[in-house]
Amino acid sequence: MTAERIILGVDPGSRCMGYGLVRERSGVLSLVEAGVVRPDEEAMSARLGLMFTRIGELLRAHEPQSVAVENVFFARNSASALKLGQARGAVLAACGVHGAQVFGYEPTLVKKSLVGAGRAEKSQVSFMVGQLLGVKPDWAEDAGDALALAICHLNHFRFMAAVSAGQATGQDGATRL
Repeated sequence: MTAERIILGVDPGSRCMGYGLVRERSGVLSLVEAGVVRPDEEAMSARLGLMFTRIGELLRAHEPQSVAVENVFFARNSASALKLGQARGAVLAACGVHGAQVFGYEPTLVKKSLVGAGRAEKSQVSFMVGQLLGVKPDWAEDAGDALALAICHLNHFRFMAAVSAGQATGQDGATRL
C-alpha cells in the first residue's frame, strides 16, 4: 500500500458543487483543500463548464490517486434528476480526460461509514469529518459532504487492501465508474 494517498471527493449539484481533498499518510488523515463551486451563470452549459474546469484544475494541482463521487439517488422531479445527472457527468468527464480513477458511493453508505447511521444529519457528518481530520468544520455543507466522500473512499480502500483479491467480489458498496 502507498505510504501517502490523496483522494478528491466531489458532491455534484446543478447550482453548487462541493469538493474536498483528503491526504492519508501512515494512517493519519489531513485536510488538503475544500470548497464549493457556485457558478453565477444561469445557463446550464456555463455552469457545467465551470465545474468541469475546476475539477480539471484540482486534478492537475493535487494528482489524487482516486476520485469519490456521490451517486445520484434522489430528486424531487425528473427535471432535477436530469440536472444532477448532468452535473455529475461534467465531473466524470473531467476525470476521464485526466485519466483519474472514479468511484461512486451512495449517500447513505457514506453517512453510515462515518457516523454509523445511514440517515445521519449533515451536521453530524460534518462534525465527524472535522474530528477525523483534526480541524474545526467551518466549510459549506457541500464541501463537508465531499470531504466525507473522500474519507469514505479511504476507509473503503483500507478495507479492500485487507481483503484478499479472491474474496473481493464487488459486494463492498462502491461502484467503479
